[in-house]
Amino acid sequence: MNILNKSLRAALAAVAALILVSCGGNNGVEDPARHGMDPTKLAQIDSAVNASLCEGNMPGAVVAVVRDQSLVYLKAFGSKSFVPDTVPMTVETMFDVASLSKCVGTTLSAMQLIEQGRLKLTDPVKEYITGFEPWTDPETGEPQDIIVRDLMTHSSGLSAYYDPGTFVSRFGANHPDSLVRVIATEVERHFRPGTGFLYSCLNFITMQNLVERLSGEKLNDYARKNIFEPMGLAHTCYFPLDEDLRTPLCNAELLPYVAPTTVQADGKPLLGAVHDPLARLANGGISGNAGVFSNAMDLSRICMMIMNHGSVGADRKHGYPNPSGQILAPETVDLMCTIPPENDPQVGRALGWDKQSAHSGIRGELFNPETTLCHTGYTGTSIVIDMESKTAVIILTNRVHPTDDGLVSPLRARIANIVAGAIKE
Repeated sequence: MNILNKSLRAALAAVAALILVSCGGNNGVEDPARHGMDPTKLAQIDSAVNASLCEGNMPGAVVAVVRDQSLVYLKAFGSKSFVPDTVPMTVETMFDVASLSKCVGTTLSAMQLIEQGRLKLTDPVKEYITGFEPWTDPETGEPQDIIVRDLMTHSSGLSAYYDPGTFVSRFGANHPDSLVRVIATEVERHFRPGTGFLYSCLNFITMQNLVERLSGEKLNDYARKNIFEPMGLAHTCYFPLDEDLRTPLCNAELLPYVAPTTVQADGKPLLGAVHDPLARLANGGISGNAGVFSNAMDLSRICMMIMNHGSVGADRKHGYPNPSGQILAPETVDLMCTIPPENDPQVGRALGWDKQSAHSGIRGELFNPETTLCHTGYTGTSIVIDMESKTAVIILTNRVHPTDDGLVSPLRARIANIVAGAIKE
């Protein structure tokens, strides 16, 4: 079948952009003016998203803005899918959040283990993964162990990725233990740990292994029991995959909400199967670097929890009437949000989150770089959290549908500036 090219996608998106699909009812969305934000300025998000739609940068989008513990903006735009059918986007749509999984799945799980005393940032990885090779100084031959902090700040020096085709040809599909062994013993260490920044999915696949070893559970089960369910996140999950690595083994009731990603060789898009090739082909859908699916409402609640120093409460106005509790201690949140002073300043990463690295441009120019966390996902997702103003911006797109050629980086920074500029107090 013919895959929609960007020009055709732009034409369809231009038509879709004429219809703003807003939240059903108000889903707990409150008047921005009551929370110190200018609603007229905030409404400029609409034109920014619609302009990007008309350029064919993505089929559709959902944007949410949180101020303190209130949702002040939530709208859906364009289409959830073009293949096999054109379906309107809704605010309930679940997205493959790609590398946001590092933040909302792996990092939150690891931070819980840290505050329980089961994991330390200074622990050498080799204490948990036998044979995990150190970096070796090429001049002196002196080894230096990679520690947990290095993994969580992308300062380990591990290569960015491992070719999934090579992996499958060597080990077959869905062999997580083989992937960890390759990372431990074969992947290049590019520099002395803590002295540089190299964004690497392999860091968080390794962190997944640590979480699973210490908790005795698969990452998806640990996150569900200790993060997603206690927070009442009914539309956030991993989709473990069947042997075909296309069919989810559980959570089938959530598939109607999911936005598809890239169309495969058989003419069908991935739906509920994680887009990231290593996460899908080597880890069977459960991976430390990708694999979480979520929607704007649930991600807003995670942002609220972080801005509230780890605490969540029953929140009927946003549709979370029952669960409440302390997901993380305030001190743990503070640690997560801090750039480790032990690292070289050029690293610029907090634990699991970006603050001031070369990738932090998505927060725009107006949010305070000292107090703002951010992260992106390859599929077209992003989160920006300013701990100072208690403001969060969630942008969800499936820019990789139907083909992997959408561009949303300029939109992310533009919306961040719009939101920051709308803050009055």
